[in-house]
Amino acid sequence: MHGQAVAPRLPAGPGVYRFRNAAGRVLYVGRAVSLRRRVTSYWDDLGDRQHLARMVTQIDRVEVVVCGSEHEAAWLERNLLERSLPRWNRTPGGQEVVVCVRLDQSARSPGLTVIHGDGQRPTPDLVRTFGPYLGGARVRLAVAGLHRVFPLAYAPDAATGSVRDFGRERGVRPADRDVLATRIAAVLDRDPDAVALARELLTARRDAASGVQAYESAGRIQAELTALDWVTSAQRVTSAAGENADVAGWADGVLVRFEVRDGRLNGWRQGPRSRAQAGPWLARTPPAWREFASQNAMLAAVLSAGQQRPEPARRAG
Repeated sequence: MHGQAVAPRLPAGPGVYRFRNAAGRVLYVGRAVSLRRRVTSYWDDLGDRQHLARMVTQIDRVEVVVCGSEHEAAWLERNLLERSLPRWNRTPGGQEVVVCVRLDQSARSPGLTVIHGDGQRPTPDLVRTFGPYLGGARVRLAVAGLHRVFPLAYAPDAATGSVRDFGRERGVRPADRDVLATRIAAVLDRDPDAVALARELLTARRDAASGVQAYESAGRIQAELTALDWVTSAQRVTSAAGENADVAGWADGVLVRFEVRDGRLNGWRQGPRSRAQAGPWLARTPPAWREFASQNAMLAAVLSAGQQRPEPARRAG
């Protein structure tokens, strides 16, 4: 079977995969932390996915999109399924809740909150919204980790009660508010140095907890570290900016096209095209998307060559 033969050649990183039958119909769209391991598993023991056994016998082709992170793969799967639900997929859009993180650095109520939705509502002065993200529980853990190392909520101008006491205990003053807010914003903007600092501080807290055998606390902080990686990882396929773009990559006779509409990459097509035919599509591709498109076009060309049907033998004479 062509799909099974190509599975071991897939990348080991995260992405989205699509199965087609011999007629070209899309059977299933899924996401993976490791494309190679996940796709190969369909021809091993399906475990709790026995309902897909009949589908596997129909797989003729495998197509994939390599993503920059597990979070990006989750968003791409969601976008594609919300636009079109193949026969063997059960849920349009996946199970994760869409949330944003709101950063308030006002003198009255500074801090971080997780809000439901895509964050496109207007915000008051001194408030910024980051996201959208998938997975409310994970995002809340990431916010808890950021508050642990950058305790902005303890820096209002008029702290009272427990807020005042916790702030005094942690050495946080109202004068620290702008610095703490700037550091948090840099992390949520995915600045590499800021992310590295936040991870370093959380790792030190985790190791200190382990050192005094506070394993429950250490486990909680490790969960916050993992969640912070989810929030700060590369994620280009969904944004609150709402931009539209036609994105294309070409390699060895294969054109891969993506549609970005209202900030979501939710269309994906690929097929044979000459370099001349691909030219107009490549010219429209924004510079920020060219590496993504080129990488996936090169992979599509390799997989396409590996899944070509052999031509029938000609009779002599």
